[in-house]
Amino acid sequence: MSFSTSATDLSRRRPLGLKIDQALLLVHNELMHENLTVSWLSDYCYQCLYQDLVSVPMSNTLGKSSIVAVAVDSQHPITLHLNSTGAGRVFPRIHYHFGEFGNYSLVVNFGSGTKMISCNIIINESPVNSLSWQSHIPHMVRIAKVLRQLLAFLLVWCFYSKELGSPTRADSTSSNVPATTWTVSQQRLRSLDTFRGLSLIIMVFVNYGGGKYWFFKHQSWNGLTLADLVFPWFVFIMGTSISLSLNSMLRRGCSKWKVLGKALWRSFLLFLIGIVIINPNYCLGPLSWDNLRIPGVLQRLGFTYLVVAVLELLFAKAVAENDTLLETPYFALRDILLYWPQWVFILTLEATWLGLTFLLTVPGCPKGYLGPGGIGDFGKYPNCTGGAAGYIDHLLLGEKHIYQHPSSNVLYQTTVAYDPEGILGTINSVCMAFFGLQVPQINSKHLLFQGIISAILTKGSKDEGYIPANKNLWSISYVTTLSCFAFLLLLLIYYLVDVKRWWSGAPFFYPGMNSILVYVGHEVFENYFPFKWKMKDSQSHGEHLAQNLVATSIWVIISYLLYRKRIFWKI
Repeated sequence: MSFSTSATDLSRRRPLGLKIDQALLLVHNELMHENLTVSWLSDYCYQCLYQDLVSVPMSNTLGKSSIVAVAVDSQHPITLHLNSTGAGRVFPRIHYHFGEFGNYSLVVNFGSGTKMISCNIIINESPVNSLSWQSHIPHMVRIAKVLRQLLAFLLVWCFYSKELGSPTRADSTSSNVPATTWTVSQQRLRSLDTFRGLSLIIMVFVNYGGGKYWFFKHQSWNGLTLADLVFPWFVFIMGTSISLSLNSMLRRGCSKWKVLGKALWRSFLLFLIGIVIINPNYCLGPLSWDNLRIPGVLQRLGFTYLVVAVLELLFAKAVAENDTLLETPYFALRDILLYWPQWVFILTLEATWLGLTFLLTVPGCPKGYLGPGGIGDFGKYPNCTGGAAGYIDHLLLGEKHIYQHPSSNVLYQTTVAYDPEGILGTINSVCMAFFGLQVPQINSKHLLFQGIISAILTKGSKDEGYIPANKNLWSISYVTTLSCFAFLLLLLIYYLVDVKRWWSGAPFFYPGMNSILVYVGHEVFENYFPFKWKMKDSQSHGEHLAQNLVATSIWVIISYLLYRKRIFWKI
């Protein structure tokens, strides 16, 4: 992207035309009678081809350079590669991390010899540190102004928190429960709703934009950011809730057929609601099948819920409330020995995922391909995004019925549709929920075992493992890694909230009690005031951060008000 610049434009704090996460680079070509071509490669683009950045015409006057301005990425360090029309020139490769909205010059001229080229980067204007707290002061003041009318409400909340349930535990377990014991009781574990609410609020924040910071966005392909953690955590805690709720219903004498009917209805509603909210043109008229996206977050939750609930109904045994789980011999293997049919089913599912992923023949792609396609893998397989996972979705659902803008299309410049909530990844989503289902029975040895599996599969690296942790694929290493994280976090919250009662779970407890309403609401009303408004400066991290924090906070407050009124949307 080139710019026509003037002295006035270049003297501004933010050069004209720059967007978030960009810097201005002025390329000075002082080579006589030689055109210059600059290409670039991001450090985060694994095994990628260099991409053309800009061409700079030759200089026709001795001592005077030809200058072209171009925007460069400032999210991650990049490598610049130079070539010219001159024969036998040797150009150094330049590795540099440009700062956001900085103004730089790349001066290219002859070095000490006629073949060696000298390339120097000069900082004309220092970049903006968008991560510093000073840069966010004006926007934090704006947040304070927006929220100051709620101050009285918050004070009342604190004053009456005892009556409203913050420090009390009418709906949590007894304080005499040992820290190492999970019991199934008729009372609701407050830590489960707190964990669910924490995952949900982070999900809302990153879905609203996360201040446009790259670490609050999904990874382009392999690896993890904060945004990649929350959906698996939500699936995990759903599995835990299934275990406790179904066991409670069975102990109360509910028939399995009645429970199965409820599970079928709930799954159907989740799928239906998911179809509606991810196809936003429903406001303009009836849903059109031609471009209807079928997979989605709620759709995957609904299907996963149904499979795990049926699995639990078929093989689960009601656990007595006084069963401490620690008195059984061979406790480390107790959950596997008692629930071996479930484990056989899950292992069969995982064998299916592995077989399809690594053995299915995908036209034009190597077997077992796990890459992003596009310019990845040195551009050898541009249309192979996701390998077998992408192929199955295209084959069974059709290209127009899956996600059209995957996270890989910016960095890896992919051009084919790919759905991160596709069919093949749903198999591992079921595994994730099953691991959550096992929480009341598992111990630290199982956690260690999953950690070892993750370390072996990923080789402790982002891209070099046998099966890298990948949210787009929902790879098995992604599931085992996130299961470890989820179990540790849930155990900590359980200890603080339900055992020691040092924390009430607020404010996350309240959205956790109304998770479906908050999720659907934040999707439906995303583009409406007060969740979104016209910004004075749409290229400011601080202004985006202020808007996203305000929008997320409003959903926390809404969920608290609903909690006070005892209004809960259950399906």
